[in-house]
Amino acid sequence: MMQTRPESGVKRNYQDQHLLFDFTTTTAYVDLREITLTRKEHELLGLLVDNSGEIVPRDVLLDRIWGYGKEIRTRTLDVHIRRLRKKLFPYGEVYIETIFGVGYRFQQYREPRTFPGLAHMFAAAV
Repeated sequence: MMQTRPESGVKRNYQDQHLLFDFTTTTAYVDLREITLTRKEHELLGLLVDNSGEIVPRDVLLDRIWGYGKEIRTRTLDVHIRRLRKKLFPYGEVYIETIFGVGYRFQQYREPRTFPGLAHMFAAAV
């Protein structure tokens, strides 16, 4: 769920059942636990959230967040993604998906699917 200011169209925050991300501050909340983000972490997560469900290529992230051109090879992005996932624990791997060789994608949280009718099959196998 994204909220916008009607008069400006600017996003104020993203919220789902586990994450609250405010586009205007460097603070976010995971299950009501406050996490503090560095300026770069906030910019990176904001760009990913703003493009939720879309693959954002590495070169776009490096250019927009750090101003690096395509010719620069760096692990800076990977380090920041790892830190973000750690701060978003236990949902970091769910929210930030790696698209190998391409970039990253922010996915909205979805409850794991359960199949109540199949539970007896797994119990019998034990």
